[in-house]
Amino acid sequence: MQRAPINKLLNGRGTSLASQFLVLQLAIVFAVLIGVLAISLAQSAETVERVEARRALAAAETLAALPAVRSLLPAAEPRMGAALPAAAESVRSISESQYAILTKPDGTVLTSQDPGQLGSPLELGESDVRDGRSWTGLVKLGGTTSVAAHVPVLDERGEIVGIAVIGRRYPSLLDRLGQATPGLITYLGVASIVGLAGSLLLARRVKRQTLGMEPDEITGLVEHREAILYGVKEGIVALDRDHRITLANDAARRLLHLPADCIGRNVDKLDIPPDLRVMLTQDQSRPDQLVLVEGRMVACNTLPIRTQSRVIGSVTTLRDRTELSNLEDELGATRMITNTLRAQTHEFANNLHTISGLIQLGEYDEVIRFVEGVRHSRTRLHDDVTSAIKDPAVAALFIAKASLATERGVSLKLSEESSLSKMEEELSRDVNTVMGNLIDNAMDAAGALEGPVVEVLMVEEADHISVTVQDSGPGVPAELSESIFSPGFSTKTSSLEPLRDRGFGLALVRLVCRKRGGDVQLYNDGGAVFVATLGR
Repeated sequence: MQRAPINKLLNGRGTSLASQFLVLQLAIVFAVLIGVLAISLAQSAETVERVEARRALAAAETLAALPAVRSLLPAAEPRMGAALPAAAESVRSISESQYAILTKPDGTVLTSQDPGQLGSPLELGESDVRDGRSWTGLVKLGGTTSVAAHVPVLDERGEIVGIAVIGRRYPSLLDRLGQATPGLITYLGVASIVGLAGSLLLARRVKRQTLGMEPDEITGLVEHREAILYGVKEGIVALDRDHRITLANDAARRLLHLPADCIGRNVDKLDIPPDLRVMLTQDQSRPDQLVLVEGRMVACNTLPIRTQSRVIGSVTTLRDRTELSNLEDELGATRMITNTLRAQTHEFANNLHTISGLIQLGEYDEVIRFVEGVRHSRTRLHDDVTSAIKDPAVAALFIAKASLATERGVSLKLSEESSLSKMEEELSRDVNTVMGNLIDNAMDAAGALEGPVVEVLMVEEADHISVTVQDSGPGVPAELSESIFSPGFSTKTSSLEPLRDRGFGLALVRLVCRKRGGDVQLYNDGGAVFVATLGR
């Protein structure tokens, strides 16, 4: 398939495949970087809090342990003396903390870098320092968040005489984001370069596998193919190597009565005729093989699907030939009538020649006796048939077949036990189809031997009609007892074989019988015996 013709069928072109891959990969990279950034910020916040809390606690413990603080704190008052503020400032400077505060046990601030806090109670929040235990955590002081450590100051007797508070600066979100930005920019640049190279390589590989077409071209091609396959009148069924249905257009679903969910299902698990299942899954020996599907004649052609010298499945085209088959049946009926008339013409011509000869010889009494004999013979045949078969259409067909049999040298007999009343039009038509095909088949089988005889028995019961046809032929081999009912199977040979389809007479008999709730059976008894049963 060339790309240029395809482009003419498709509408325009959109973004190239490489560009789409690049945009997609960059979007993925950005999403990953954002996720990494969120995780990094959360981890950095936890790390900063843990590290700064240890440093603040060490500084607070150092301040609380100073002898000057322990001795002066019990009697200290706000804004009195410089020893305690000096000790607190010394610890704050050495530890590089944000603030250092000393309070009384009730939380009254004695020393602080903020003079406005002196004498005011310090908000301790969740701290349990009053219980004699050290505490660390995040606190808000002066509108800023800091990592604080609260340590009790104990005198020589172990009693709490005050509280030492050290606070260290806690970086804000912007500070932490600023610290991570250089690394993120580096990662983004490297990922973009790798993504661009990967996108180009991946696009080249994909385009080689898609015959150089862009995504919009592939979409347009698929839509174009779907429109064609689902728009044709013929049915199309495609299978993969495991006999799973990969495509079934509307015509195929209608012809084969496939379920709506047939795509992806194995044909062996679908309710379709066995002959059709074989046709779909096996190599076809000759084109336009016919199968019967729900009373319709369907012509099938199955071909393997190959790519790079490898079979990947098969495709079957289906054509409904029911109307054509009906025309062929009408043509066959016309041919049968023509043959019957021709046989009768020959018979009457022979009789007229005999009468003419007798007249020329002057044997007038013999002429009278011959005419009476011919009349009596024809009348007896009609009387014998019509007395047993009351249905005009069936009786007429049997009489026509009798004339044809006489021309072919076959003795066609109606059993004395036959009895058939007038039937409704549809049932009469089905009985004619069954009887006509069985008689034709029997005459072909018996005609190959000397003294061919075909006997017909038609019996009417309360709930069914039975048609039995027996010939004096060689019979049907046991191994063919089932195959002869398969559509297209025939033991006949003819120079006309390439011009017409054969082997559907018995298949049609079985179809008509089963459609009426009956069936057709075969056994050998001095020849083949077919027993067809049709429900009323």
